[in-house]
Amino acid sequence: MSPAKRERAGWIAGAAAAALVAAGAITYAVAGDDGAARTPAADSADAGFARDMSVHHQQAVEMSYIVRDRTKDEEVRRLAYDIAQTQANQRGMLIGWLDLWGLPKVSADPPMTWMGMGDAPSAGAGSLMPGMATDAEMAKLGKLDGRAAEVLYLKLMTAHHQGGVHMAKGCEQKCTVGVEKRLAQGMVASQESEIRLMADLLRERGAAP
Repeated sequence: MSPAKRERAGWIAGAAAAALVAAGAITYAVAGDDGAARTPAADSADAGFARDMSVHHQQAVEMSYIVRDRTKDEEVRRLAYDIAQTQANQRGMLIGWLDLWGLPKVSADPPMTWMGMGDAPSAGAGSLMPGMATDAEMAKLGKLDGRAAEVLYLKLMTAHHQGGVHMAKGCEQKCTVGVEKRLAQGMVASQESEIRLMADLLRERGAAP
């Protein structure tokens, strides 16, 4: 492994570990957070972000496990595993908060209503929110192998992260529960870093970021 790849491997592992530790601390803190003392309404940004981001994260987890079965490249497999673990952990937190607040995990309102984007056009079937892949793109990923699978995954996950960052920034502005806002801020920082990493990985594979 080249020095650059070793450095990236260490960064990925360190970032994932830090995210999981922070997630655990945030989960513990929510019961005593000053913002958490006020249970959000079902139609609040806090509830909407928790519901929508849990769905958004679930697709990232699924996408990451698909590519781990389609490539032998250790760097991409490591990145995919860390994304899956981090986002599955965060998804559990978001769903747990909805349980803590006694709020439903689904809503009759369209996704992104809490951001004023309930009427935004979809990119296609399966793409419920910004950056989400379509059903056709997910099916294509499941049929590719090797470098072709790596490139498609990195492109889809880049778009997925860009959409996630957009949503997390919306929560930073609109959410009122302190720990949820801090989780959203952490999502922005970590996903923007991964976007830069994925741009490097795409360039190494002769593909445009």
